[in-house]
Amino acid sequence: MQILGAGGVAAVALVGLASHAVMVSTAPAGSEQQSRPPYIVNKHRARAVQDAFRVSWDGYYQYAFPHDSLKPIAKSWEDDRYVFCLLFLFRNGWGASAVDAFSTALIMGNWEAVDQLLNYIPTIDFSKTNTEVSLFETTIRYLGGLLSAYDLITGPLSGYIPRNRTTQVYYILVQAKFLADNLKVAFDTPSGIPDNNLYFNPPRRAGSRTNGIATIGTLVLEWTRLSDLTGDQQYARLAQRAEEYLLHPRPALGEPFPGLLGANVDLGTGLFVDGAGGWGGGTDSFYEYLIKMYLYDPYRFSEYRDRWVLAADSSMKYLISHPTSRPDLTFLAMWRNRTLEFYSEHLACFSGGNFILGGLTLSDPSYVKFGLELVNGCRATYKNTETGIGPEIFRWQDGRTPLNSSNNPGPPVNESGFYEKSGFWVANGGYVLRPEVIESYYYAYRATGDKKYQEWAWEAFKAINESCRVGVGYSGILDVNRERGGGYRDFQESFWFAEVLKYSFLIFAEDDAPWQVRADGKNEFVFNTEAHPIRVAKGGRRPYSGKWK
Repeated sequence: MQILGAGGVAAVALVGLASHAVMVSTAPAGSEQQSRPPYIVNKHRARAVQDAFRVSWDGYYQYAFPHDSLKPIAKSWEDDRYVFCLLFLFRNGWGASAVDAFSTALIMGNWEAVDQLLNYIPTIDFSKTNTEVSLFETTIRYLGGLLSAYDLITGPLSGYIPRNRTTQVYYILVQAKFLADNLKVAFDTPSGIPDNNLYFNPPRRAGSRTNGIATIGTLVLEWTRLSDLTGDQQYARLAQRAEEYLLHPRPALGEPFPGLLGANVDLGTGLFVDGAGGWGGGTDSFYEYLIKMYLYDPYRFSEYRDRWVLAADSSMKYLISHPTSRPDLTFLAMWRNRTLEFYSEHLACFSGGNFILGGLTLSDPSYVKFGLELVNGCRATYKNTETGIGPEIFRWQDGRTPLNSSNNPGPPVNESGFYEKSGFWVANGGYVLRPEVIESYYYAYRATGDKKYQEWAWEAFKAINESCRVGVGYSGILDVNRERGGGYRDFQESFWFAEVLKYSFLIFAEDDAPWQVRADGKNEFVFNTEAHPIRVAKGGRRPYSGKWK
């Protein structure tokens, strides 16, 4: 059965769209026009992104479903998900790409995929897996994806789902609760800080001694939302109790700059064991969720706002860095204790968007301005490579630190020319379909209405399509600074569906959809770190008439 009719398989038609795009201003007349930017809809570009979703989904559904991921060249599948920082390989086999694609299919109106997913979700057995389970990855992808789909279907998209699908919709929330019930054993530690690594059959901890602040601090939105939807507060209490150790860090080595923390916490004592960190992998989404929890419910989470402000202010004061060859660019340094390290990651490029969101939420233009500077810096990492895509890791020489000091070396000889032109050099040229730069373009556009951010997003989307489109889908590439990426990984990550395609679509789509970020801060949804939109609990407009939980 089709919900609203199948969407046909379409080739990704990119050539000539820019010159034939029909730009339509959607800013309303009257006083409201002055309270939001003059957004522009580009239906042709939005449709091209929808076509890329169809190609990716059809390839996955034909050759990989219900396994986790598609191998687009081999036309095969893997039950593989690289967990945090690509350190381990877990094989859950719960359909990671399917669940990650759910909210994007709903937002894009791909009702054929939605129909397939409504049939699939009740069949997943979240009690069985062949290996370890990552609490962090499972929360942001599966739990976040299920809760987001439920919020969308029971909220602004309720009129699009036939009444005879009520049981399948109900099972979305049932499955989310069942999954959390299996995962909650992670919190059974002396401190209440969860063990990130678990086993099922039966659920039990792997016995880790420490956990990272991102894997501790990127649970609270999803687990709190589950409690708010079900009325069972145990889930919120577990995540919020663990978060307390990050809101009040001890000892002093764990907070080398005000609000900026080390990376790892002891599960027995709750004490920090190091003072190294940054806005990159391992720590990034802890900072991201501080302001997002305040956006979700400013009544319950005002302390999270205060901690985000402290971290943001310290970043602007202590971490700001300008390359010697391009002082016009702004990056955020990493740190080890109070020594700065001048490298960053594609992962860290979400920070521009997070500063912008914080500025919009708090009505503070200084954060928006700084966020836009970070967006400009990350754009340079795309603009200057051979493929037009940014690298996994990049470095630079800081203009304020003594040159060639131990923490501020210059570029390798073979990279000096590239560094002089670009303001960075490539330390790891891989690209695994990451979303963070396009994510920040999205927030920049929603804050300003400046169409240059649409152009930058379109440039990035075309570059990814040029280098990563292969076989029956899209694949990561080996080196962004070689022609066509220097070869393929033959792996289509699930977050390609959840994040890259969603942000690329939203920046060109209708501006008044309830899940769009609002420049006035009155948001109805907040995106989790996997870009699954979660309906806010309080403080936002209520887009439909119905019971608000």
